[in-house]
Amino acid sequence: LQSSNNKLFMGSKIFKKRMGPIEKQGVVQAYTMLVPTVAIVMAIVLFPLLANFWISFKDVTVSDLRTAEIKVSEKFQKKPKEKGDISKIEYRFNNFSKSANIKEVSFKDKIPIGLIIKDLPSNCNLSENIIGCELGNFQPKEKKKLKFETIAEDKYFLNNENPKDSSPIVEGKSENRLLNLDLKIKNFEEIFTSPNFWKTIRISFAYSLFSAIGSLTLGILAAQLLMTTFIGRGIIRGVFLFPYIAPIIAVTITWKILTDPFFGTINGILTELEILNEPISFLQVREMTFSFVGLDFTLPVALSFVILFESWRYFPLAMIFILARLQSVPKELFEAAEIDGATPFQKFRSITWPLILGVLFVLFLLRFIWTFNKFDDIFLLTGGAAGTKTLTVDVYETGFNIGNLGTGAANAVLVFLILVFAAIFIIRFSPKE
Repeated sequence: LQSSNNKLFMGSKIFKKRMGPIEKQGVVQAYTMLVPTVAIVMAIVLFPLLANFWISFKDVTVSDLRTAEIKVSEKFQKKPKEKGDISKIEYRFNNFSKSANIKEVSFKDKIPIGLIIKDLPSNCNLSENIIGCELGNFQPKEKKKLKFETIAEDKYFLNNENPKDSSPIVEGKSENRLLNLDLKIKNFEEIFTSPNFWKTIRISFAYSLFSAIGSLTLGILAAQLLMTTFIGRGIIRGVFLFPYIAPIIAVTITWKILTDPFFGTINGILTELEILNEPISFLQVREMTFSFVGLDFTLPVALSFVILFESWRYFPLAMIFILARLQSVPKELFEAAEIDGATPFQKFRSITWPLILGVLFVLFLLRFIWTFNKFDDIFLLTGGAAGTKTLTVDVYETGFNIGNLGTGAANAVLVFLILVFAAIFIIRFSPKE
């Protein structure tokens, strides 16, 4: 092997030395053509990923996404009716941001001709009926007021203007909290100190692991069935694909109807068979204790039904891959095993299982990753209630329901890291071929 590697290395050096101008130009053009593809991949994949990592170290909420600004309202009290009447102009300033400071706030507005301001504050100036004021800095949620008393002159009644006819202009400086370099680990501390964190982790792993195993098991059974010849096999194959191609809204509503405690089919069958004493809401009950062989067992009901739904919905994908692998196997292998008197289980163990093992590892890896990232299935079935709250549901609730984007992004980063290590672990113990 070392000798072969040395020869390959020497051959590559000779190839580089013999490369002429045309070949070099072709290499440069090839790399140049790859630049747009690399740029697109960077923009579509890496930029959102890096942005999510960045936000996970920021203490930001949904309100911080909006540019911090001062809102101003204006009131004109005691409109003058004759010369010498005293009126009041009041401005109210409000920093609606919950976390952003606004510095060096300035204000400008037009005062109607003929209205004379009695006592001009020291932080304001008046030039050609334009009043300008320096309001200083505003803390988050801070409010300020500005009042003027005015005396009406004859010129005012010629135009009869209203101070509210002109829009006040407020300017200030505020930094974007997403772009500053103030990075903290507060979000991760909040996650790891949460009393429900490890419980959510266990639910996420149980949901992903058993859903992947369940979909593969059903896929193997369906593929084995479709390997046999019988009337209507094509129709059955199409029916098996229905769970995977059906809209997620339709299938979740169907399962909710089936598990309904009042008119659901599952409850009706189980109560008729006297397995259940009374109907229960399978998607809303967290746990149920039952006895078997003198032992008491506790079953997570809602989580079990969500896992069952996930296995049923995605087994067609496993079935397609496994069936394609089995159909590429020469029939002579199974015929020879049958002549030798092998039972169906022995044929499966000695021929089918070794042939599909590589496909199963790939499918298990994909299904585990996809299920761990799944949000819509659980959210539509249970909303994350009754012990079915996974990390992805927690990302949604934290980031959008509560509005804490920083903690939501930290949860998403945690999901990413878990999947990276899980993928490395699965690939490490998968068949090398």
